[in-house]
Amino acid sequence: MADVVPGESLMPEYFPGMSVDLATEFGTIWDLVKAPLIVPLVQLAVYVCLAMTVMLFVERLYMGVVIILIKLFWKKPEQRYKWEPFQEDVENGSQAYPMVLIQIPMFNEKEVYKISIGATCNLSWPTNRLVIQVLDDSTDLVIKDMIEKECKRWASKGVNIWYQIRETRGGYKAGALKEGLTHDYVKDCKYVTIFDADFRPEPDFLQRAIPFLEYNPQLALVQGRWRFVNANECLLTRMQEMSLDYHFTVEQEVGSATHAFFGFNGTGGVWRIAAINEAGGWKDRTTVEDMDLAVRASLKGWKFLYLGDLQVKSELPSTFKAFRYQQHRWSCGPANLFRKMVPEIIKTKKVTLWKKMYVIYNFFFVRKIIAHMVTFFFFCIVLPATILIPEVQVPTWGAIYIPCIITTMNAVGTPRSVHLLFYWILFENVMSLHRTKATFIGLLDAKRSNEWVVTEKLGDTLKKQKSTTPKGVPTPRKAKPIYSDRFHFTELGFAVFLFFIGCYDYMFGKHQYFVYIFLQVITFLIVGFGYVGTFVSS
Repeated sequence: MADVVPGESLMPEYFPGMSVDLATEFGTIWDLVKAPLIVPLVQLAVYVCLAMTVMLFVERLYMGVVIILIKLFWKKPEQRYKWEPFQEDVENGSQAYPMVLIQIPMFNEKEVYKISIGATCNLSWPTNRLVIQVLDDSTDLVIKDMIEKECKRWASKGVNIWYQIRETRGGYKAGALKEGLTHDYVKDCKYVTIFDADFRPEPDFLQRAIPFLEYNPQLALVQGRWRFVNANECLLTRMQEMSLDYHFTVEQEVGSATHAFFGFNGTGGVWRIAAINEAGGWKDRTTVEDMDLAVRASLKGWKFLYLGDLQVKSELPSTFKAFRYQQHRWSCGPANLFRKMVPEIIKTKKVTLWKKMYVIYNFFFVRKIIAHMVTFFFFCIVLPATILIPEVQVPTWGAIYIPCIITTMNAVGTPRSVHLLFYWILFENVMSLHRTKATFIGLLDAKRSNEWVVTEKLGDTLKKQKSTTPKGVPTPRKAKPIYSDRFHFTELGFAVFLFFIGCYDYMFGKHQYFVYIFLQVITFLIVGFGYVGTFVSS
């Protein structure tokens, strides 16, 4: 048992402006409440965090074992499912190809609208069997005019492209996609493909994906993998790449191979329209309309297929503000959906009990809730608190060994960034603060649970700035943002808290956690002062 540190040491007598009597009185009060109240509460918090850590470890271990088995023994998708390339019939010509609808939802996408429209119009698919919808919810009239002109330009080349606008943004993306399916000119379409405004499919995307759906009637969805064109833009995008590569390399692959279920990523995938209709269509009750539809379709008995080698180029948010809004939506939405769908999942009779357990426990509870909470509470609050309260012991396996193993498993998806792994841990701990907050908002269905802020895309903005700047002249930067945008006071507050804990551990502690804590302080400060991500000139 570690030595008990007197309460007076928490408020040293040499603190400026504090008398010896006040310090002694505070220490006495601390000693009185610590044993009967503080110690049991912190000990309970440690047990809860250790339990959550073990749950997360078992889930990651399961995923790791399964992905190894998949790579060694599983057959490729073309062998597990029937697949044949489409060919024009001698008599019917292109009529052998099914009608496909492409939907491109947009909202003030000034920097990237040409990229997605151009890539979609260049897909290798018979023109008379393809319908392209640009669903524009833009509020900027200038941008709306630019997008409409781009659609007309492609229409003049013979592309069957439609520019659609709505009176209001009701339902946001889900509302736009739902309304897009109601138009008469899409009634003959059998499949619908969705590409967000920054996505750039390769010409053969449909040629590779549609045959799986056409020859396997039990499949509702074929999901492609995201590849990031700006992963090397800054350290923020490298951190995102590490997280998302694990998601695609492991989570999506395991879900597809073992349960034929995973969360639709909202873009870069092809849906069977009949499956969408049977599942109840698009709903806007949460900010993860894609995951909502996927879960409902799965409960109807439909199966999904993930193709890791069917890759679509896209863009990562490179400004911290855009990244924070995205992470709020991605953390709040699943928690809110979990709250609303658990009874429905339990009551359904079309899927097995094992699949119900997988969806509720693995897919939702561990990955979408526990993963955020344990990172924040354990490493940013509970573990530092045990430094002030040495009576509470945290086993080494829970504080160091298991977290290190979990972190190493996360590096599987992006081996080129393994040297950034330690900083990725520190950065993820900072972001867990926002994800945990968003998760509670979703679980409680609080005020911001349906907040939707479109992720800002920069396209080639930064490249254009560099190319148009004379040699030897620094790239222009945006004027300094106002304090509320530049300084993040929650992060700065945690930096101060952890700095105090680190100093205390250095002076009185036994475990030398201060090395890690001071590094975490630096990371909180970097984020708190806004020195993360890119700046764009106005």
